[in-house]
Amino acid sequence: MSTLLSRIGRRRAVRGAVAGAVVLGLLLWWLLPLGEEPPSGTITFSTGTRAGVYQKYGELLRAALREDMPNLDVRLMTSAGSQENVERVATGKADFTIAAADAVETYKLAGAPGAGRLRGVTRLYDDYVQLVVPNDSDIRSVADLRGKRVAIGPADSGVRLIATRLLKAVGIDPETDITPRADGIDTGPGRLGAGLDAFFWSGGVPTDGLRKIAEKSAFRFVPIGDDLVTKLHESGGATRYYRTTNMPESAYPTVQNGAVVPTMAVSNLLVTRADVDPRLTEWLTRTVLDSRDGIGAHVHSAQLVDLRTAIYTDPLELHEGARRYYRSVKP
Repeated sequence: MSTLLSRIGRRRAVRGAVAGAVVLGLLLWWLLPLGEEPPSGTITFSTGTRAGVYQKYGELLRAALREDMPNLDVRLMTSAGSQENVERVATGKADFTIAAADAVETYKLAGAPGAGRLRGVTRLYDDYVQLVVPNDSDIRSVADLRGKRVAIGPADSGVRLIATRLLKAVGIDPETDITPRADGIDTGPGRLGAGLDAFFWSGGVPTDGLRKIAEKSAFRFVPIGDDLVTKLHESGGATRYYRTTNMPESAYPTVQNGAVVPTMAVSNLLVTRADVDPRLTEWLTRTVLDSRDGIGAHVHSAQLVDLRTAIYTDPLELHEGARRYYRSVKP
């Protein structure tokens, strides 16, 4: 009798193991293309300044890609920001990058080299425009920047585009009516009040470069109202990608003291070129979406990456590989 029960137990264990293997196989089939080996080779990813969100996101995404595609070598390149990033991908100096939608549109409208080859992979998160001044500053609006020493970002950065447009919208010539500085988020915070009266930054919140000084220095944000955004829209072109919003009170709690900051935002896109391998792009798109929570634990902005909005990469059409991925997960 005990021998019979033992045989039955073994049969049940075998059936259970087989069933488990089937379930695991189905799960793997659903998660990954059937029978495919992960893509390999080398790609270059253009990020941003070392203290910015683009760089941090790129580092974390590289780690996630290493898990999914262990034989893919992802090389990160720091940059001045969105404008340089777009140019690098369009001209083949990089394969993937993050760039703000207004910078992408500006490049396209200029008919710059390779603009027609640019493609979208996913919409990521929003950049918030942050105009920072010392706590005791008399600057209360963008118009008050006249005659001041103002960091408007490196020449090829996305923030340079935005700062220049904002200044012009209030009648300030960024070359003659202020003392312009090229500081970015890597150097601007440290020079505030010691060579700089204000600096512009456009990035996800919180940005490490600001969060760190918020813990030990007194500064505040200058609001950017919807009337100013309306003026920007009236100038046409890439300004249509700007929208009014509020920087959440949780962004820099020691500075904001529970208050939101009226400002404007622009969407960030993950960008590539039409000639980049569709299979590689499909795998990369999957990793970007699947790694949202892991990356978001370290880069708060990444928590906002969402499958429902990821496909909206205007002004770029989707890359074929990204399109394949979105079709595969469509309900």
